[in-house]
Amino acid sequence: MIMRQVNFLLIVLLVMACDVGNSKQSVFNKKRVNDPTSTSSSPSETAVKAIGKRTFATLRTVHGNIMFKFYPNEAPNTVHRFIQLTESGFYNGVVFHRVIPNFVIQGGDPTGTGRGGSGKKLKAEFNSQIHIKGTVAMARSQSVDSADSQFYIALNTLPHLDGKYTIFGQVTEGWEVLDKISKGDKIISATIEHRK
Repeated sequence: MIMRQVNFLLIVLLVMACDVGNSKQSVFNKKRVNDPTSTSSSPSETAVKAIGKRTFATLRTVHGNIMFKFYPNEAPNTVHRFIQLTESGFYNGVVFHRVIPNFVIQGGDPTGTGRGGSGKKLKAEFNSQIHIKGTVAMARSQSVDSADSQFYIALNTLPHLDGKYTIFGQVTEGWEVLDKISKGDKIISATIEHRK
């Protein structure tokens, strides 16, 4: 177990050292992530913190890009899984199937119905982050541990959702794009950027 964690951390450091301008996909995920339904073990908390502090997701839409940072300390397994799915291409072409003005935009279901996912459920990682405009969190059913690949972005302050959903990120760029998203708009591509 310790050897796996050491190897993972070495790969993360290699990625950070070798990150060159053109490549949006990290060496780490090219080697580890081939299948979005993979059940590989979660990384150590230290490794997720190391990559999460300088890691951003970008969702490219017809209205522009939405970029968000991660909260690896609060939701390490969710952050890991979202990065894993993104770098496997899982979110490319997936629609925002639920759009409620002044509430949320929701995507991440490859069927576009709100009932699909990647096939791997995540344990809830409820935390002290609060729902403000741009909060990124995992959607779920009534079952606490039912989150999969669907996520939502808050369009307003939503205190009644605090502590009931896993918040794992916050929008940092593309605020104006959030209110332009309509039901059925596609995520043209989703990418992960590891900044130095």
